[in-house]
Amino acid sequence: MNILEKLSWSPYVVGAGIGALSWFAFLTGKKPIGITGAFENTAAGLGQRVAPHASGVNAYLAKSEEVPKVDWEWMLAAGVALGSWLSANASGDRHPKRVPDVWANRFGASPKVRDLGAFVGGALMMFGARVAKGCTSGHAISGTQQLAASSWLFSPVMGVTAALVARALFGKGSRRAR
Repeated sequence: MNILEKLSWSPYVVGAGIGALSWFAFLTGKKPIGITGAFENTAAGLGQRVAPHASGVNAYLAKSEEVPKVDWEWMLAAGVALGSWLSANASGDRHPKRVPDVWANRFGASPKVRDLGAFVGGALMMFGARVAKGCTSGHAISGTQQLAASSWLFSPVMGVTAALVARALFGKGSRRAR
């Protein structure tokens, strides 16, 4: 079997690959891996262009001098999306079902409710990434490799919080249905 056709890979192999990618980013671009900065900088830059007076009174946005641009972070975000799509197609893991069974069992089978839940969850994650001054990849991957104390605090808190939220939403013992 071709490795690209596997439904899942060893987390150790994937972790080593992400670690190698992170060090490659440090060596070649002098930048840590992170994605949410692309969204933050684009939103701040657009806000400065569309409503400069409103952006100027916001202490968080006022210090940003970013102009919306396609940079390495946007290329990383696009690469994650493209890589996910290619992987799903190569492995045959493209499920036509929009609402996973574990979600449907808890919240019903409505695609609109599922989409709303995904949007709200994504918005909360982005908010958390901004409060933590970095996303999961920025802290858990790049920050821990640099031995940043904030990242070593963030990573276990993130893991425990994710487990608690999953348990609160879906109950004890829920599994992803195949």
